[in-house]
Amino acid sequence: MKKRCEWVGSDPLYIDYHDNEWGVPVHDDRKIFEMLVLEGAQAGLNWLTVLRKRKNYRKAFDNFDPTEVAKYDSKKFQELLANEGIIRNKLKIRSVIQNARAFLEVQKEFGSFDAYIWQFVGGKPIRNSWKSMSELPAQTAESEAMSKDLKRRGFSFVGPTICYAHMQATGMVNDHVVTCFRYKEVERMR
Repeated sequence: MKKRCEWVGSDPLYIDYHDNEWGVPVHDDRKIFEMLVLEGAQAGLNWLTVLRKRKNYRKAFDNFDPTEVAKYDSKKFQELLANEGIIRNKLKIRSVIQNARAFLEVQKEFGSFDAYIWQFVGGKPIRNSWKSMSELPAQTAESEAMSKDLKRRGFSFVGPTICYAHMQATGMVNDHVVTCFRYKEVERMR
């Protein structure tokens, strides 16, 4: 039996996410945008709740195409608010639209969002060596700097804890515990 990080549990969706996505370095702008949206949606909720709604989010938000999402108007906002397949929180839905607009501005300035976001870790994943999940921080100096700069650029639902979760999800940090079978696999992806 494979040894996994403690948080995974037995839910097949969680297992698949842990084994195939969490901690893998992401350099695709659309995927980065997707994870920003989903991490923001998670605020105050369980990650599994968001994962279960992920397919609905993809459909509702044009497969996380920031160019399309940035065009959403009040009619589309109301449609999203009525969509039972996503988390129907006005502030969170508004933030997705605003964040898409800010995302496009960052792309213009840096050439890609990837080039911008990875600067917070010097362009390569931070290698951690945690022995247990209790050692993992909720935020770091890097996630605080990222949060501050994203907010300055007009993003919302990007506090330091959300930013750190984003860094974990997109492989900007390897937070698999050293006894997890994915730790070494993710390390080789650096």
